[in-house]
Amino acid sequence: MKPMHQSRPVHLLRHAGLGILVAAALAACSKGGPEMSQKRQMPPANVKVAVAVKKDVPLQVEVVGTVEAYATVSVTAQINGQIEKIHFKEGDFVAKGSLLVTLDPRPFKAALAQAEAAQARDTAQLENARRDAERNESLAREGVVPRQQADQTTTAADALAAVVAADKAAVENARLNLAYCYIHSPIDGKTGAVQLNEGNLIKANDKSIVTIYQVKPIYVSFMVPQAQLAAIREHMAAGRLKVTATPEGVRGAEGTLVFIDNGIDPATGTIRLKAAFNNGGGRLVPGQFVNVSMVLTTEKDALTIPSHAVMNGQKGEFVFLVKNGLVEMRLVTIRRAFGDDVLIEKGLEAGDTVVTDGQIQAVPGGPVKVTESGEKAKEERQ
Repeated sequence: MKPMHQSRPVHLLRHAGLGILVAAALAACSKGGPEMSQKRQMPPANVKVAVAVKKDVPLQVEVVGTVEAYATVSVTAQINGQIEKIHFKEGDFVAKGSLLVTLDPRPFKAALAQAEAAQARDTAQLENARRDAERNESLAREGVVPRQQADQTTTAADALAAVVAADKAAVENARLNLAYCYIHSPIDGKTGAVQLNEGNLIKANDKSIVTIYQVKPIYVSFMVPQAQLAAIREHMAAGRLKVTATPEGVRGAEGTLVFIDNGIDPATGTIRLKAAFNNGGGRLVPGQFVNVSMVLTTEKDALTIPSHAVMNGQKGEFVFLVKNGLVEMRLVTIRRAFGDDVLIEKGLEAGDTVVTDGQIQAVPGGPVKVTESGEKAKEERQ
């Protein structure tokens, strides 16, 4: 995992003796004019240079992430039955609501017909019982039949009403089971390998027939150190954070940070984030490792030089400047690194020419021969 770029020393001494040479040269410089004149008569050192330039530099997080499906559905049967037809091929993209699998519907059609017949029979009996209850109630009021007989017929009618209600529920259940014979996709997604083929018997909620991954849109999940959380939240509150995910050998895709987990993993000191991508070209695949770059903000007109121009000495980090064909040592303060460049806090100005190669031959106050012009280096860096 690459941490967010921050100010850090740039250790670029190429030879152990370089610091000794620099110290000796500085001591010689302090002795006065004759030795300085002698240095200028030395053969010029061949060096390559670059020009300090100002440019917009992004502040970003760079880590390794994992692609995750936006939604994952395991397709199983909700009834016992036999697979009659599979309506897709492995790896097909399917739309939400499209028919995936048909189970043999004949037993369930018969069960529905039986339930409907029972409902019709009991409904007819209920109508007759209600008519009897109405007649007996009228006769009981006239004193022709006992009240007990009228109450019995009313109770019988009420009981048949309950039977008809149960019959309606049985019909609805039979219709539901028949509907379960036709399995539709609940999401837009891509099908995986088929686990059960046509003709296989399947039990309710038992084995998965196929797994569907929703890959448009899609997630990329990645972990960042907890020390970066405050900066991420601050910049996220200011606006949407753009995230780039780059698979190996494939052009990167651009997305947006959509999720910050609600807790830090105490074992690793990191927190999980997720970014959403449209994934229109299908470049991102679930389970794939990708390089994640998330831009928090952009520093305007930051002064930059190549990182290999910076060396370490007894007094700190320094560079060799080239002025009027001579070398000058200049202490610098580095704010942070970015790619092959470093951002200079102080010590240099835009347009300064620094040595990027050949420092081992250069001596402060001594002449140099530029084998790569500052203008050329500037053009290449811009």
